[in-house]
Amino acid sequence: MRRQYPFHLIEPKWQQFWRTQATFRAWNPGEVIPENHPFARRHGLRGPAAPEQLPPKYYILDMFPYPSGAGLHVGHPEGYTATDILARYHRALGRNVLHPMGWDAFGLPAEQYAIRTGQHPRKTTEANIATFQRQIKSLGFSYDWSREIDTTDPRYFKWTQWIFLKLYNSWFNPATGKAEPIDTLPEAGRDGKRLAYVSDAPVNWCEELGTVLANEEVIDGKSEVGGFPVTRRPMRQWMLRITAYAERLLAGLEKIDWSESLKEMQRNWIGRSEGAEVQFALAAGGPGITVFTTRPDTLFGATYMVLAPEHALVDAITTPSQRAAVAAYKTEVSRKSDLERTELARDKTGVFTGAFAVNPVNHEKIPIWIADYVLASYGTGAIMAVPGHDTRDLEFARKFDLPVRVVVQAPQGEESIGFVGDGLSVNSDFLNGLPTPEAKKKIAAWLEEKGLGRKTVNYKLRDWLFSRQRYWGEPFPITWQPSPGGQFHHQALSEGDLPLLPPQLSDFKPTATGEPPLARAREWVELPGGAKRETNTMPQWAGSCWYYLRFTDPRNDRQFCGSAAERYWMGTQPPGHGARQGIDLYVGGVEHAVLHLLYSRFWHSVLFDLGYVSTPEPFFKLVNQGLILGEDGQKMSKSRGNVVNPDDILGEYGADAFRLYEMFMGPLEMVKPWNTKGVEGVYRFLGRVWRLFVDEKSETEFEQSQTAQGADNPDSLAAIKLSASIQDAPATPAQLKTLHACIKKVTEDLDAFRFNTAISALMIFVNDAITWETRPASVMRDFLKLLHPFAPHLAEELHAKLGGVGGASTLAYEPWPKFDPALLVEDTIEIPVQVNGKLRDKIVVPAGASQAEIEAAALASEKVRQFMGAKPVRKVIVVPKRLVNIVVG
Repeated sequence: MRRQYPFHLIEPKWQQFWRTQATFRAWNPGEVIPENHPFARRHGLRGPAAPEQLPPKYYILDMFPYPSGAGLHVGHPEGYTATDILARYHRALGRNVLHPMGWDAFGLPAEQYAIRTGQHPRKTTEANIATFQRQIKSLGFSYDWSREIDTTDPRYFKWTQWIFLKLYNSWFNPATGKAEPIDTLPEAGRDGKRLAYVSDAPVNWCEELGTVLANEEVIDGKSEVGGFPVTRRPMRQWMLRITAYAERLLAGLEKIDWSESLKEMQRNWIGRSEGAEVQFALAAGGPGITVFTTRPDTLFGATYMVLAPEHALVDAITTPSQRAAVAAYKTEVSRKSDLERTELARDKTGVFTGAFAVNPVNHEKIPIWIADYVLASYGTGAIMAVPGHDTRDLEFARKFDLPVRVVVQAPQGEESIGFVGDGLSVNSDFLNGLPTPEAKKKIAAWLEEKGLGRKTVNYKLRDWLFSRQRYWGEPFPITWQPSPGGQFHHQALSEGDLPLLPPQLSDFKPTATGEPPLARAREWVELPGGAKRETNTMPQWAGSCWYYLRFTDPRNDRQFCGSAAERYWMGTQPPGHGARQGIDLYVGGVEHAVLHLLYSRFWHSVLFDLGYVSTPEPFFKLVNQGLILGEDGQKMSKSRGNVVNPDDILGEYGADAFRLYEMFMGPLEMVKPWNTKGVEGVYRFLGRVWRLFVDEKSETEFEQSQTAQGADNPDSLAAIKLSASIQDAPATPAQLKTLHACIKKVTEDLDAFRFNTAISALMIFVNDAITWETRPASVMRDFLKLLHPFAPHLAEELHAKLGGVGGASTLAYEPWPKFDPALLVEDTIEIPVQVNGKLRDKIVVPAGASQAEIEAAALASEKVRQFMGAKPVRKVIVVPKRLVNIVVG
């Protein structure tokens, strides 16, 4: 394909210009802004700027990428392209735009590669970052690279460790509803209240990877990375008390601009449910069993109980005859993920323990089973089974031939067995005849009066498992100090000891005894006086929980971020600036809905409580981009062989065409298949834009000289002259109308994130402008301002040729054009004319024509008169600006 325009010279030229001029630098309060920087000239700033002197901020953020060895594929830059378009748009609107980029670089993939090759993960991580950075920079995104951060940099993870210490040294006070310093509690009770605490918890252990995995990292009983078997086993772990913030995390969703579907994902993950805790005594005596139920009104229908196989009482209550079966079943269940165990469609399994409990409302003895569909991590790890009114319980009862009792009468016409809605209580003694809501209240009051239960709220959300048995992660700033009796107690490092660096290792596997890799570094682990360092490391989520805050002040070596910078960029200072609290726009994949986004909101809430940040929520507006599939309609992956490398597209079509196609494929949030042929269409459009501006003869001579010399010198672009059709001439009304229709459409579409239809509006303008013999420079200059966010390299080059850029200036800070509604008013309108309800002609009249003038024009139409004939006119109906109907006969 013939090159449509010399993008291979234009793009490196302007990327170098932006880099050397620091064009996209975002400015913090108090920073000295050079007088010749276009931001300073645009806003009339000199020297250090106080917050109130700076223009309103716009903080736009992409979700932190993980720099893998494979580099980018064409799906990765979709969100980056959208945010860059909006960042450039908001700069043109006069805002101080923070648009940063960095790397979420700790994690399992780098560690697994290190284990396979023996190469230190830092070396591979640095190489991966270099590849990602080169590819992203080649696309011309307007990032402020002076703020680039890397979670594996000790200057960064020093502050990740610092935040962990804040969690460790804090507790959640239910009376105030917020975190407070741990020293407000008596020393004896502190460890049981800390937001960061140690627990011997059942965890997902992957032998092959040598580490614990979060529930979300386990799919169908196998590790998400590598597909290796995962089993459940108890292990000492660091936990974060995110459950204390369940209500706050739910309430905060009402204050932010996220899609309802995304909010619902977080609500479901938190899983708030109101109900009652009920005490069941054991028939054989001993400690009872507490269950949580959202339907205490169905207690009379509880015909058996089910414990999670991991429940602490299982071994104690199992009778000798059932021990072998129970042990075998527990081993079988340990190989299943929580998702597998709770899948509704799967066959129910379970084993009788041989023990019985006593139903507190009717004193019936009911059998106690264990089954995998009950989780130790939800509620109390035990349920009262009411098979008459619970789908899973009914399936289980039918499989194992257990009693089913109806205690809620369904509405007329519905079957009561299996009915799970509200009805009338039956077979329930003092609840009989009560509607479900009243029955719930009465039984809850009765249980509290008898000391057998209490009203409570429960959550599916579990505390955050925060330990990993890996090398490539942040070391915990914790030591274990010896105590009397051979025990150890944990103790935090002082803030002055940070960052705690990991030791140098050459073997990154866990030890032969199953200890984490850090345990290999004995000199690092063993401390004077018999103390030891913690050998677990933090999960990858730690560094990505707070990176958005570090971007506001990334070179601060005294604080995780300065208060003035945080207040300015997170939207509370200066007052009256009109900025929204939190990040103005956050764009990323929906796969992070209940991981990164929930974890970040939790950390931010704690920092807010402790006074380190000024806003209660971090991300005001969130948009999820859709997946870009391979040309085969499947998700891009190396294993499928359908990955398209952006380097190949850029080499053939250039960055502007790539960016334009990514946005022209369809709405940002939709799933879309990639089609390389489709890039050709937008590439040809950019070629038409180029030919609107340049002199054809000089371009031909330029191409011939390039071929002869084989030169790729951006300075040679000066040989291409501006077309003679572009003149400093006044625009015609028709030209102004075309321009202002484009301004209106592109502006409205950018405000609504409709990038594909904004590009269509640019194409409509070009199709019209091609027909103009004279192209007014003022009109063409405004068009380039509209094109600039989408195709910045081409727009900058053509704007320079128009004389719109001088010295160190750039189109990036040119004011955004405003449309004039008066220029879009139609001078004439076309109105259909009917005779006896049938269309016979269309007339053109002045837009302000009166009803009488419209009627006269319709009656004067020769076509209309032919159909009227000699018949008398009985009535003329004029619908202003829409229709004329002449009734004859």
